Amino acid sequence: MAEKLTAVKGMNDILPPDSARWEWLEGKVRSLMGLYAYRNIRTPIVEPTSLFVRGLGEVTDIVEKEMYSFEDRLNGEALTLRPENTAGVVRAVVEHSMLYEGGKRLYYMGPMFRHERPQRGRYRQFHQIGAEALGFAGAEVDAELILLADALWKELGLKDVRLELNSLGQPEERKQHRAALIAYLEANNEVLDDEARRRLHSNPLRILDSKNPLMQAMLEQAPKLMSFLGAASLAHFNRVKDILDAHGISYRINPRLVRGMDYYNLTVFEFVTESLGSQGTICGGGRYDYLIEQIGGKAAPAVGWALGVERVLELIREQGQTVDIPAPDAYAVIPDAQTLPAALRVLTALRSAGVSVQMHAGANADGMGSMKSQFKKADGSGARFALIFGVDEFAQGCVAVKPLRGSKTGSAEAQTLQRLDDAAGWAHVLRS
Repeated sequence: MAEKLTAVKGMNDILPPDSARWEWLEGKVRSLMGLYAYRNIRTPIVEPTSLFVRGLGEVTDIVEKEMYSFEDRLNGEALTLRPENTAGVVRAVVEHSMLYEGGKRLYYMGPMFRHERPQRGRYRQFHQIGAEALGFAGAEVDAELILLADALWKELGLKDVRLELNSLGQPEERKQHRAALIAYLEANNEVLDDEARRRLHSNPLRILDSKNPLMQAMLEQAPKLMSFLGAASLAHFNRVKDILDAHGISYRINPRLVRGMDYYNLTVFEFVTESLGSQGTICGGGRYDYLIEQIGGKAAPAVGWALGVERVLELIREQGQTVDIPAPDAYAVIPDAQTLPAALRVLTALRSAGVSVQMHAGANADGMGSMKSQFKKADGSGARFALIFGVDEFAQGCVAVKPLRGSKTGSAEAQTLQRLDDAAGWAHVLRS
C-alpha cells in the first residue's frame, strides 16, 4: 500500500457540511457588497516578490519572516504566494488603468499564505474577504467602509465586536513622531525586549503594537502620534468620527493602533472581539494614499479593509449563531434497479423545475440496496421527503411521496410539496 499523504501543516481541507458555512458567509458578503456597489475582483495567488517588498515594507514581519517565496525554475523570477491581497488589487488596478475613468469600489475573496505557527484562527493558508475603494480621497469613504463592515456583523448576527480607531497622519507628521518615539524608547532601553531593540531604528512604530506585558506601562507613556498631526489630518479624522457618530457607531480611540503594513496613512481601524482569545482582531484596514504610486501607478488615494474568514466563522460558532446546512428537497428511493432509467428521467425533470433531489446509489454493482438501508440514507440526507420509485407505483404512472421529518407539515414542507406538484407533469404524485 502506498504511503498515506496528508495536507501541509497549517493548510486545511474544508469539508461538507462545514463548507456550507463558508458558502453561507460568502453569500451574505456578495449580497451586501452589491448593496454598496462594490464589484468583485479576482487576482492571481502568485505575485512578483517585489510587489510585497515594495508595498508592505522590507522590515515588516510579513516580508522578513512569513512569506512563501521561491524562484521560478524556468526563468529565475522571484515569486511569492500572496500573504495579503491589497497589494495585488493595487497592482491589477495600475496594470489595467482601472482609475482612468474614475474611482473604483472592489471586493475580493480568497486564500492567502503566511509561514507562521498554526494556532486557533491563524493558519498558513488562511482566507480573507476584503473591500477596497480606490481613487476617493474623502473621509466619507473611510466611514463608508467602516459602516459596510458594521453592517456585515449585523447581517451575520455577531455581537460584542468593538471598533478601534486611530490616525497615522501623513509621512512628514510620522517622521516627526518617529524621532520623538525613538528618543523615548532609547531612554527606556532597559525595558525593551530583543524584538523591540531590533526594530528600534528600522520600524519603531511597530513596537507600539507589542503584546509584551513587561513593556505595556512604558508604551502607554510613549509619545502619541495624534499629538503630531496637523490641521488637515485632524480634520480628516474628525470627519470620519462625525459620520460614525451620526450613525450611532461606537468606537474607541486607540493611539497605539498602527496595523502591520507600512503602506497606511491617516485613518486606520480594527474590529476586535474578546471571544477568541489572543486572536481577537477579525477585521482591519485603513487608508493607503501612497501605495498606488509606490507600485508604479499615478498617485491616487485609496482605503480598504480585510477580514479573516476563519476567525469570523469561529466567532459565529463561539457565539452560538446557527447556520442552516442545505439539504435536498427530496431523496429518491429506488427499490428495484429496473425502474432506474425511468426514475432518472423523472429526477431530471424535477431538477429542471428547481426541485433539489438526491438519488440513491448502490454501494456496489449487486443492486440498489434494501428499502431499509435506502430509507436510512434518505433520513440522513436531511431531505424533507422520500420519493419512492417502486415497480407497482410506476406501473400505475405514480411516484409515492413520504414525509421524512414527521407527519406535521410546516411551511417549508408545504412549499416543497407544492414544488413537487408543480413539477409533476410526468406522473401523478401519491402522498403516503
